[in-house]
Amino acid sequence: MPVVLAPAKINLTLEVLARRGDGYHGIRSVMVPLALADELAIEPATAFSFECDRGDLSDDRNLAVRALRVLEIEPNAIVRLRKHIPSEAGLGGGSSDAAAVLKAAMDGTFGALPSRDWIAVARSLGSDVPFFLTGTGALVEGTGERVTAVGALPAWHALVIKPPAGMSTAAAYAELDKRERSIRPRNESVSLRMVEALQRFDFAQVEALMQNDFQDVIAGLVPEVRAALDALRAAGANNALLAGSGSCVFTIATNPKRIAAIDRALALDATYQRFDTAFAATPAWRT
Repeated sequence: MPVVLAPAKINLTLEVLARRGDGYHGIRSVMVPLALADELAIEPATAFSFECDRGDLSDDRNLAVRALRVLEIEPNAIVRLRKHIPSEAGLGGGSSDAAAVLKAAMDGTFGALPSRDWIAVARSLGSDVPFFLTGTGALVEGTGERVTAVGALPAWHALVIKPPAGMSTAAAYAELDKRERSIRPRNESVSLRMVEALQRFDFAQVEALMQNDFQDVIAGLVPEVRAALDALRAAGANNALLAGSGSCVFTIATNPKRIAAIDRALALDATYQRFDTAFAATPAWRT
């Protein structure tokens, strides 16, 4: 029974650029996949069915189901989705689930399919879906369709905190649009410098460059997000950052002992979920 992992992601940088004529915002972002992942299991059957261990995600609201619809297939298979990534978290769980379906289709799991522009299919499902087809960290630009892989990732670790609150991406963009922001030419982009630092495995520089344009906005709107950021800093995290448009926050470290120490020192109650994880394993392009 094939099982496809659908990893969560964090944004080491997230620059929100001007609103475009089509209503979308341009972005520049360096994203990395995590070991924290949903699981998509596909089992041969006499007819098609889809199951999810979260009942509210068992219909067309689920991006994995929408991906199957876009592909215009109902395979003779039971597709079971086991969720580990929280929703409304900024971790890209739904987008990653959709990408997992596309990966399975590309690998022939659902039989022979017509040739497709897979990036266009991915983009039609959501702005983060093309990123999840890369299998590693990437610089993401445009509205998510321009994805440049960065190569092998360092074996670093992360602590992700999910506050007891969600955040709508649309609402986050609407709030950001109310604020005056400076124009940043591409050649001055913090994301381009982040790519170089990540490829060098330069943790100090990566830590210094971490930035998210949504952070101050969301922390001001959602007290639970501000509390989680403050708690991480008080526990010793030097690089507490909002994940995507929230509501998760995270910190990274070069080793699991550092993450465990921060976790132990956190002054947060049980309503704040904690995920001790790591950067996803990627092909070793170099030692």
